Amino acid sequence: MAGASLLTLLDDIAAILDDVAVMTKVAAKKSAAIADDVTTMTKVATHKTAGVLGDDLALNAQQVAGVRADRELPVVWAVAKGSMINKCVLVPAALLISAFLPGLITPLLMLGGAFLCFEGAEKLLHKLLHRKTDAEAAHAQHAHANANPEVDLVALEKDKIKAAVRTDFILSAEIIVIALGTVAAATFVQQIAVLTAIAILMTVGVYGLVGGIVKMDDLGLWLCRKPQAAVQALGRFLLVLAPRLMKFLAIAGTAAMFLVGGGILVHGIGFVHHAVEGAAQTVAQGSMGWLWQALVSNGLNAIAGVLIGLFVLGAVLLVQRLRRT
Repeated sequence: MAGASLLTLLDDIAAILDDVAVMTKVAAKKSAAIADDVTTMTKVATHKTAGVLGDDLALNAQQVAGVRADRELPVVWAVAKGSMINKCVLVPAALLISAFLPGLITPLLMLGGAFLCFEGAEKLLHKLLHRKTDAEAAHAQHAHANANPEVDLVALEKDKIKAAVRTDFILSAEIIVIALGTVAAATFVQQIAVLTAIAILMTVGVYGLVGGIVKMDDLGLWLCRKPQAAVQALGRFLLVLAPRLMKFLAIAGTAAMFLVGGGILVHGIGFVHHAVEGAAQTVAQGSMGWLWQALVSNGLNAIAGVLIGLFVLGAVLLVQRLRRT
């Protein structure tokens, strides 16, 4: 009897282990499927938010202007830590909105889009209305502050860090809300995974690139001091590239504001979205139809972004003038 009971027990244990193995395989397949879904959604969300990154990258790189060369990386690191804190606040807030007030996602997206257009219009008019000598005067002022021992450089750095973290909060909010819009129909766990991945990727990617950009000229100078001619040539190339790259990022960031902001607003207004899509499909002819379709669609989104941005900027300036009177 004892032997039969032992065999029965062993048989039961074997059956349980077999069930565990089957369930483990099923769970592994489901986990792999969920991981694939999260990866796909993260890629889509990254693509959707990529337009904001050019502006985020350019703005954060410009925030370091006027900081002493040996303090550039510590300032970038301080802003990066502030950016991660921003996202630690924004990601849970976005998830709570998605869980309890999902109807707010589209209005928040459109508010973010309107702000992008407004900021782009402000930049555009600033470049048109302010002379080149103003920028040169600001640069000279930064240089004088660095050379003057009486100037509190720590206070100057703190002001720059605070301004950069405030700007990052606005741009991070736009990125998180745009990413949330792409995964609104996903499960709560998938939303957490995607938004967390986006927050980490954006912070590491943006501030890693900012650190590389602001030290590009220092790297160029270091290479120019090397004895090898090829290395010196690379150093001179980096010295020439650094200021041009900053200018390109500023232009690309402004264009991205109109393109992304206009696209969000157009998509949120049904009849305008259908009109833009209809116009884009009309030109989609021949083997290169997809290219013409993309150009027309993005072009109309950008035009809408410029017009909306100018309108919002005009309204803001009017309110400011009325407050002064």
